[in-house]
Amino acid sequence: MADTIVAVEDDESIREMLRYYFQTVGYAFRGYDSGEALFAGEGDAPPPALYILDIMLPGMDGVEILRRLRAGAATAQTPVIFLTARTAEMDRVAGLEAGADDYVVKPFGIMELQARVKAVLRRAPGRTGQILRRGDLEVDPAAHEVRRAGEKVELTYKEFELLRLLCSRPGVALTRDEILRAVWDYDYTGETRTVDMHVKALRQKLGEDIITTVRGVGYKIS
Repeated sequence: MADTIVAVEDDESIREMLRYYFQTVGYAFRGYDSGEALFAGEGDAPPPALYILDIMLPGMDGVEILRRLRAGAATAQTPVIFLTARTAEMDRVAGLEAGADDYVVKPFGIMELQARVKAVLRRAPGRTGQILRRGDLEVDPAAHEVRRAGEKVELTYKEFELLRLLCSRPGVALTRDEILRAVWDYDYTGETRTVDMHVKALRQKLGEDIITTVRGVGYKIS
């Protein structure tokens, strides 16, 4: 299952921009327009990989949402990034003191936000990740290990990240550009041939049947 990002943002255009972008690069996404809607809507859903919270919200503000999340056993360690107004220095201080992991100042670029998300997720404590299984293939994000038919297979960092991305979205054909953005980050300037070469390397190590080429689109794992 793909990592999930939950955003609380009362500006619908920003919220939908976040939804479109993060789903495009391989995340699941849930968005809410208020803290009240967040806690009512999440219910018994498993905690996401990360929360993005606007500070200035109607009703319950972002700092109060964060305090409630930190008080919950299931969400106490879940990373949080704040969205703040450029002049709201005291809000940023209050957010960081309440336990936020980072903040991004509005107006922001979506690429900057994605880079912050990746950085926070990389250093998140206790981030184990669910073991991904496709047939006799196992991808363990926590141990950064891959096994096929019980045998450990050594992969490079980028090979592992590419395989993890494909396994997290079974049956979904990802374009080379989507893979480049998700695995090589937004500022990668290489050619899409890079993806093809890494897919070739994965097939050599794991078997030709692991990754399917979708002609005219890209690659998938069924």
